[in-house]
Amino acid sequence: MTPKDIVAQFIENIRAQRLDEAKDLLADEGFEYVGPNMRFLSREDMLGYQFGMFAIQKDLVLRQLSADGEHVFAILDYRTYFEPIGDVRLAIWFRVRDGRIQVMETFYNAAVVENMLGGSLPPAN
Repeated sequence: MTPKDIVAQFIENIRAQRLDEAKDLLADEGFEYVGPNMRFLSREDMLGYQFGMFAIQKDLVLRQLSADGEHVFAILDYRTYFEPIGDVRLAIWFRVRDGRIQVMETFYNAAVVENMLGGSLPPAN
């Protein structure tokens, strides 16, 4: 699979709430997730947080996916059941190495997510 195919499958697994399949696409060593208001250095911690978000996830719509070698860029709409925030627009930069996602950096309006979580965000690990 190409880096773009790997990322497309990962996004589809998250959309379908298939965490075990999503986990298999993430590097088991040296994984890093960075967002505007959180950071995870293990795939288990990041997917544990994602599991908690499934309660409000209505859909995850992939609007654009492009790749340049090992770098893959995605634009998504994170649709929620949480009416005060509605949809959250996401941009994610992925770096794929040796057939697995090594790095994810996510860009979104952090104030929206922080308000949704009542100001309670997971600590940076």
